[in-house]
Amino acid sequence: MDSREVLSRPAPPPDLTVSYGPHPDHVADVRLPAGEAGPLVLLWHGGFWRSAYDRSYTGPMAADLASRGYAVASLEYRRTGADGGWPATFDDVAASIEAVPALIAAAAPGRADLNRIVYAGHSAGGHLAVWAALRSRPTGVLALAPVIDLAGAYEQDLDGGAVDALLGGGPDEVPDRYAVADTANLAAPEAPVWVIHGDEDDRVPIEMSRAYARATGCRLTELPGAGHFGVVDPLSTVWPAVLTALEVLLAGRTRKDVPRLRQGRRG
Repeated sequence: MDSREVLSRPAPPPDLTVSYGPHPDHVADVRLPAGEAGPLVLLWHGGFWRSAYDRSYTGPMAADLASRGYAVASLEYRRTGADGGWPATFDDVAASIEAVPALIAAAAPGRADLNRIVYAGHSAGGHLAVWAALRSRPTGVLALAPVIDLAGAYEQDLDGGAVDALLGGGPDEVPDRYAVADTANLAAPEAPVWVIHGDEDDRVPIEMSRAYARATGCRLTELPGAGHFGVVDPLSTVWPAVLTALEVLLAGRTRKDVPRLRQGRRG
């Protein structure tokens, strides 16, 4: 059910690209709905915060959402190996949530509903989406296979030292940075958070999401048989779960069941 093919699949070009700062990575590709103003999804890509990955692989996901009436901004940010890491990556996330919605409103008036905003992210981007929601209050947060526990990811050496590269050391070496950046040890966002994770993810252990759900009471959907990339692939069989989560978050209500998919709060 899981394929990396989505990482290189072509997507229609964005409708516009906005710049939220002076660095070349201070940009967001924006895809707009065809009709009336749609809810705005601010979308952070993954890749363990490394410069080897960029926003391009979110193109198929963003294009599919735009075809369904959403305005989607695929956000770039400085990553490790290219001017990123502590604190630049986090500075960029903070700057983007402040600037990008207004930039879209100015460049494409009436195409994005700024009263309905979801922060969404995949993998490392899922961590950034939750972290961003601690700085402002979106309508909801959708975290897809997120690296939600930085100390745990450091201890497990995920992606060969990704968190070490991001924060410049382990929890015992730079505890002040983990105190600010590690969403597993921070209060839950005030906005509702929905986590979706495949139970066959071989990149980010699903137990991270289970532990976060137990600690915060957030919604957790477990996708049987799904790996790391199906949650961002509009051609995957689990894509309907992502669409359902977005709809429910934007409706401002909770839902106890997702048809044909096992999910629930872990307590």
